[in-house]
Amino acid sequence: MPRGERPRRRKCTDPFSTRRMLPPVAQDVPSHAPGIAAGQLVEFRLLAMRIRRSVETQTLLALPVVLALEPVAGQAPPRLSLSRDEAAELAQRIAADLQALVPQVGETRLALAGALFDQVELLRPGFPVWATLEELARRVPRAQLDSVVAFGSHDGRMPAPPLEPSPLFADGPMRLLPLSLLAPTALAEELSTQLEIQLVGRGEAGMLTADWLMRTLGIRLEHVRYLSRNDLLALTCVQYEHVNLSALWSLLETALLTPEREESVLSARGLALHYAQGRVLTQSPAQWLAAQAGGQATQRSHELAGIVFELRQYAALLDAHQLPLRLPGDAAEAGAGYLLETLAAAAADAAPPILFAHEAAGLGVVVVTAAQRGEAGRARVLAHGYPLQPSALEPLMRLLAERYGIAAELHALGRITLDDGGQLAAPAIVLH
Repeated sequence: MPRGERPRRRKCTDPFSTRRMLPPVAQDVPSHAPGIAAGQLVEFRLLAMRIRRSVETQTLLALPVVLALEPVAGQAPPRLSLSRDEAAELAQRIAADLQALVPQVGETRLALAGALFDQVELLRPGFPVWATLEELARRVPRAQLDSVVAFGSHDGRMPAPPLEPSPLFADGPMRLLPLSLLAPTALAEELSTQLEIQLVGRGEAGMLTADWLMRTLGIRLEHVRYLSRNDLLALTCVQYEHVNLSALWSLLETALLTPEREESVLSARGLALHYAQGRVLTQSPAQWLAAQAGGQATQRSHELAGIVFELRQYAALLDAHQLPLRLPGDAAEAGAGYLLETLAAAAADAAPPILFAHEAAGLGVVVVTAAQRGEAGRARVLAHGYPLQPSALEPLMRLLAERYGIAAELHALGRITLDDGGQLAAPAIVLH
């Protein structure tokens, strides 16, 4: 798809589900073409030079593609990047594969990042990996211009930070090598269409390419195939819908493809979320609970724990896709792995606030509530904090302790405590 044009929205289908990615033979490209006379070879090289000069002088549009590797279960690549020489060799093999599928690829400049990413690293607002790859490819001096440009690691480092895969995502079931085809404007639309058609139906990597990858990485690969970025989006959509996260995908799709738009969704459990201006705003668990009518305290506590569990799922995935998650309102705050909503200011003439830990089976501390003694000994809630990952509990406690001038100590409740109206609260008895 030419850069700047809104991508065509593709139905969520899994490119891997309708056909097995068996080691292919149909796409093998011979290493030489027998029977070419010397004069023909010179003519061919002159033609290639003319094409290259033509590409040089035209505006080039980037068409994003990815080479997807699916290792055999239990095997993971021992490293996340290829050396410069390895990346250059692989790029030549990829160029041969793609030209066999779509001959017009030979009229483009192919740029490869020799690094193995997880899909969450590639599908981030602005597509920073592809954007960086394209920028580096355009910087190559014209004197060194070739139809294939590859970027690998040197002394263990890739040439730009966005091209460095994170070890946090190294255990994923699929590793992805991003590449980009820089095509002249007149060619880009037709080439984009042909890539979408051919990669879905015949996108298996050539046997020589797959074998080279297995030997170089030292692992067995069950599947190796080329995908357009639209294919990768569709695959991710299927995966999120399969685990009941279709609402999250709607937010992510908007942030990726039409970031100027807004999108409102309800999660599977009914949590309201809204995307706007590069971030996602979420209803807090306490706000969600307040909107629920009726129900026994035990049931309401159980449902609140389910909402926190779901919010943690959303927070982890949005963070992986580098999409900020926030609570609405000026009194809301966000830290490293937690959200905090302030409901009231501490009363100067009352006893110091106390921090209470609401707990749920299998989830640990789901809410930290700061409360003071109020009228008739009732708890006056000042703030609710939501640790969305285990490492966030301690910094959340420190923040609240410093704010209220108290010790960073939690009073464990062993359960979720609600008031008589079924709202998130603190136990009055402890405040006497």
